[in-house]
Amino acid sequence: MPEHTAYDIQALLAEVDTPDRLRQLDPARLPAVADAVRHFLIQSVSRTGGHLAAGLGVVELTVALHYVFNTPNDRLIWDVGHQAYPHKILTGRRERMHSLRQKGGLSGFLKRAESPYDAFGAGHSSTSVSAALGMAVAAKAAGLEREHIAVIGDGALSAGMAFEALNHAGALDSDLLVILNDNDMSISPPVGAISNYLARVLSSRFYNRMREGSKQVLDRLPGMKDLAHRWEEHMKGMIMPGTLFEELGFTYIGPIDGHDLPLLVSTLENMREMRGPRFLHVVTQKGRGFAPAEGDPCVYHGVTPFNPETGKMEKKAGGRSFTSVFSDWICDLADQDSRVMAITPAMCEGSGLSEFAERFPDRYHDVGIAEQHAVTFAAGLACEGVKPVVAIYSTFLQRAYDQLVHDVALQNLDVTFAVDRAGEVGADGATHAGVFDLSYARCVPNMAVLAPADEAECRALLQTAWEHEGPALVRYPRGTGIGAEPAVGLGTLPWGRGELRRRGQGVAILNFGTLIDRALALGDALDATVANMRFVKPLDEDLLRQLACGHRLFVTLEENVVAGGAGAGVSEFLAAEGIEVQMLHFGLPDRYIEQGAQQEQLAEAGLEVTRMLEAIRAHHPAHGALAAG
Repeated sequence: MPEHTAYDIQALLAEVDTPDRLRQLDPARLPAVADAVRHFLIQSVSRTGGHLAAGLGVVELTVALHYVFNTPNDRLIWDVGHQAYPHKILTGRRERMHSLRQKGGLSGFLKRAESPYDAFGAGHSSTSVSAALGMAVAAKAAGLEREHIAVIGDGALSAGMAFEALNHAGALDSDLLVILNDNDMSISPPVGAISNYLARVLSSRFYNRMREGSKQVLDRLPGMKDLAHRWEEHMKGMIMPGTLFEELGFTYIGPIDGHDLPLLVSTLENMREMRGPRFLHVVTQKGRGFAPAEGDPCVYHGVTPFNPETGKMEKKAGGRSFTSVFSDWICDLADQDSRVMAITPAMCEGSGLSEFAERFPDRYHDVGIAEQHAVTFAAGLACEGVKPVVAIYSTFLQRAYDQLVHDVALQNLDVTFAVDRAGEVGADGATHAGVFDLSYARCVPNMAVLAPADEAECRALLQTAWEHEGPALVRYPRGTGIGAEPAVGLGTLPWGRGELRRRGQGVAILNFGTLIDRALALGDALDATVANMRFVKPLDEDLLRQLACGHRLFVTLEENVVAGGAGAGVSEFLAAEGIEVQMLHFGLPDRYIEQGAQQEQLAEAGLEVTRMLEAIRAHHPAHGALAAG
C-alpha cells in the first residue's frame, strides 16, 4: 500500500465523504481513494475491533459501486454486513467509526435506521438477493427507474436461500444485478488477462446489441434460435464458470479482478446499461493490503483491537470460555465413543470445533452456511445409529426451525444441539443475540432443553444430553462464566433434576442458566431460597411442588425473552396443578437490545441485582424480608 500521511488520508476522505461527492472525482483519482479507505479502515478497526479481512477485500468494489451507481436512489444491498465497513466510511459515517459496535454507536452490520445508504438490514447471511429482488419488483410496480444491486460472498452463496432467490429472479426477468464477491477462489479459475478481456467484451454494448439483434433475426428462422443459444452457452461454458447462472436466467460476466478499479468501473458501467437479471463474478483477496490479514484471513475475519503495524491482537480478558468447555468435552467424548460426529454450519472456530476437526477429520462436517441442511443431515445420521452433535449459534438455529420441529423432534431422533451464544452477545448486537431459543425450543414436543449455570455444569449437562435418547438442546452464552472448573471425565447429572443452592424463606428464586451469580446475590439480600433449575424441559416438577409449600413468591430468572420462556413454563405448570403462588419473571424484554458490552445489555434489560431487588420489593412489599433495606 502506498505511504500516506494522516493529513493526506483525512483530506482525501473528507473530499469524498458522500457518494455524491465521490462521483464528482476524475476516475484517475479513484485508486488513491481506495488506498485511503483501506488505510483508514485498518487504523479504525485496530482501535475498536470488529470485522476486518472481509472489508479489506472489497475496498475497490465499494468505491466502484458508489462511483457508478446513483446511491442511495439505486439500491445497494450488502449480504451479511461483515464487508460493509468501507461502505460506511464512504456514506457519511467516517467520523463515527470510532463508535463501531459500542453502545449508542455504529452497528457492525447494515441497519436501515442508521443510514439511507443501508437499503436493507443484514446480520445473517444469504438474504441479499431475495431482498434486492423484492425491491426490484416493487420499483417496477411503481414505475420507478432505479438499479438494484446485491453483493453476496461465495460463502453466503452456499445457502439454499440464495439459490431460491436466483431461481425466482431468473424466472421474473427482473432488472437485478447480483455481484458475487468470490474471495476464496472456491468456484473460479485464476483471474488473468484473458478472463478480464472476456468480461470487457461480454459486457460491452457492441456485444450485447449484436446478441439481442441476432436473437431477433434468428427468431424468424425455424430451429436456428435454439441452435444459436446452445452454441453460445457451449462456448461460454468451455471458458467460464457461469453456465449455472446462465441456466438460471442471468447474463453472466466474469470472473474479473476485484482489485482492478478501472476494470470494475468500466464493467459496472456496461452492466448498468443492460436489462434483466445480470450476474457479475468478482474475485477478491480477503484481507487485501494488510499482510497479517492476507496471511491468515480466517483469524483476521473478526478481531479484537490490534497493533496496526504488527497485527498483534489484544488478548481477551477473562478465563475459560463456555465454547472452550464444549471443545474439550466433544474431543474427550470422541476419544471414547466412535459414534459421535460433529456438524457445524460454517462456524468451526466460533463454535469451538477446530481441535475436533483436526483430530477427527472423518467425523467432522462443516456444511457451509446451510443451517437447514445441517439439522436434517444430523437427523439422517441419527437414523443410522450415529450420535450427531450440531454445534450452532442460537441465532442461527432459528434459521432451521422447521427442520428442528419436523425432521428431528417429530421423529424423536437422537440429535444433540450444542447451542452457543445463547443470550445477549455484546458488540454483535441484536442480529446475533440468542434470546429466543428457550421459547422456540420449549414448545416443541420430544425436545429436551438444558440450561447450565456455570462451566462445570455445562460440561456435565452436555454429556447428560448426549446420553439421553432423543433430541436435546444445551444452551450456553458467549464468553466466560463464574469460573467453575469442569470435572475431568464424562460424568452426567440426574435427568430432569434441579438443585437447591441456598435455603431461605418467603421467596424462591428459580434460576435458569448462567445468571446464577445474580440469583445468589438476590438470595443473600432477601434471605430467599435459590434453586438452580438446570432443566427448562423437563421441569423438575417435584422441586417446584416442594418449593410451593414454603414460599409465597416465585421469582424466575433467565437470559431469554420472558415471552414463552422458562418462567412461562413454570407458570403453566403451577396453573395446571392448581398451585397458587405469586409469580415474578425476570428476563429479556419484548424489544431488541442493540449492541454494547454484554453487561450493558443486561443492565438495559433490567437484570441488575439492585433493580431486580427494587422490583421484587415493589411486587411484594408486605413480606418482612422483602421490605428490609
